[in-house]
Amino acid sequence: QVQLVESGGGLVQAGGSLRLSCAVSGRTFSRYAMGWFRQAPGKEREFVGTISWTRYTLYADSVKGRFTISRDNAWNTAYLQMNSLKDDDTGVYYCATGTTRNSVYERDYDYWGQGTQVTVSS
Repeated sequence: QVQLVESGGGLVQAGGSLRLSCAVSGRTFSRYAMGWFRQAPGKEREFVGTISWTRYTLYADSVKGRFTISRDNAWNTAYLQMNSLKDDDTGVYYCATGTTRNSVYERDYDYWGQGTQVTVSS
């Protein structure tokens, strides 16, 4: 059974930083891309970024230059480093896996974490 567990969310002031983690079990982590998505209150879930098994990264324009995705295959964990946080970054953040290539589309990801809340206060 594939499981994804996110951690690291919380309350942070605007301009601050947080690092989210996503621990994966139940599959060969290194062979798959990892995606990060988020859902703000009252809005649809949206793509944040993704990292391929070759560590190629792709980001949404809204986070480019502020967020960095990385992965540690030895620990089956992906990370989302978020810097210069803004009010608009508030939401529930989800990690996902299931595709072998980078994708911005939710439909390409088969497995999802439970989400972790990030709240940015101004």
